[in-house]
Amino acid sequence: MMFPTLVLMVLLCLAARSLACDTGASPFKSTGIACRVTKPAALVLNQKTTQVIQAAFKHAKYPSMKGERSVLFIGKVLYGLNNLEIHNLSIGKSEVELRENDAIGIEIHNVSATFKGTLQYGYGSWLLNLGHSVDFEIESQIDLRVNTKLYCRKGRVAADTTDCTLIFHRLLLHLQGDKEPGWIKKLFTDFISFTVKLVIKSQICKEINTVANIMADFIQERAELFLSDGDIGMDISLTASPSMRASYIESHHKGLVLHRKVPSSFLNESVFSPALLSESRMLYFWISDQVLNPMVKAAHEDLRFIRHIAGDELKELFQVDLSGTMPDILHQIISSENPLAKVWSLAAPELSMVPQGTTVKSTAAVELRTNSSDTESPALYIETDVEVVVQASYANKKLFLDANPISISIRKVSDSAGMDLDADSDMDYFKQMVHRIGIPKVISYLELGLTSLMDSNNLNLFEIINPEIITQKGYVVVQLDFGFPHHLLVDFLKKNF
Repeated sequence: MMFPTLVLMVLLCLAARSLACDTGASPFKSTGIACRVTKPAALVLNQKTTQVIQAAFKHAKYPSMKGERSVLFIGKVLYGLNNLEIHNLSIGKSEVELRENDAIGIEIHNVSATFKGTLQYGYGSWLLNLGHSVDFEIESQIDLRVNTKLYCRKGRVAADTTDCTLIFHRLLLHLQGDKEPGWIKKLFTDFISFTVKLVIKSQICKEINTVANIMADFIQERAELFLSDGDIGMDISLTASPSMRASYIESHHKGLVLHRKVPSSFLNESVFSPALLSESRMLYFWISDQVLNPMVKAAHEDLRFIRHIAGDELKELFQVDLSGTMPDILHQIISSENPLAKVWSLAAPELSMVPQGTTVKSTAAVELRTNSSDTESPALYIETDVEVVVQASYANKKLFLDANPISISIRKVSDSAGMDLDADSDMDYFKQMVHRIGIPKVISYLELGLTSLMDSNNLNLFEIINPEIITQKGYVVVQLDFGFPHHLLVDFLKKNF
């Protein structure tokens, strides 16, 4: 519901595609991704709860009502309330509370509104039978209390706001004009007040529940899009209903990669435990390396790890001062008018999380040649095995990667004539080339590519404060604070209201 409830799971807490939630005794065993939203985050998100509540009040449909009363000497008085609308809506403040193993408690104070409508009535006996119509206004002041329970429905986070209470502090009826007899106002004041209370409560609480789940779906659809790119997607179905604590809400997701060439497999031995996350930051993501490796494999199968470099850009790379002498064939290629290089992964890189960072093992190939149709033009082919430790950080809306090589070995080097080049001096030079030129260039591509991918999904619109990326054996934790995501609220209100 309201912003705390929906965006509580913002960014990831989150979405799903499966048709059911696991009901096993230990949902942690199949957890690939976990998300924790703490009380400070709920307080930030609660800042704009009033805007969502206003949308619910305004969007609610108030039905017409009919009835009859008996009046001495007059007989039956038939009446109807029609065209009930809300005007001059204002909301004071809202408060949020996370209730242990229960619900998100929302209290909205000082909701002032004027309800306008038309009162139609007819009264009569055997002597008299008349029909009348008079416009009315009702001034109201209301407090609203909603206890929102989060649960798992078809793999998604859903909200139940049926525990909804409206407390009326004022309800004052005004009939328009002075022509109507005073007994009419006296007759209908209590009735209209009572009836309007029932209708407003019923429709507002119904609308709040509808808005809650519309917004939950909206956030989760955005999350699914954020974790998808081209043919690569992710099943982040819930493994159980979200956990509610007095200081945080936590959700647990499968984190299974969806790609036609990468078979999905359930995580059965996840190392996740709630004890691995703290409560000092607003938002936490726990991600198993069993989730990241299939993502990398999907990217490899999708031919994402192929790059071409040409001309001056390639020549500038070799301005780096390397010890030893550049092999003749490489010198011929680089000094040609328009040299070309193609770099690609021969197999999917393997990731593993360790306290020092992310260990990446990769087998790659590079082909360098001159830009010539002559089949006899010089060409060089190199295969290399590389293992590096990568540390990641995010600042100023950009991803930064720092790679430190652990080992580099040259598997194969051959020239355009098909001859293997295996002189020790050449091998040393090629290792330096991989270390000083190849790895930094690949890292720069990854930094730009991943930042661009995140920006395309609007991560740059979020105010992310002091993010930390902490790796441990088998998993990574991303923890951060954030400012209110205004763009999500604007998008939601535009789309739905």
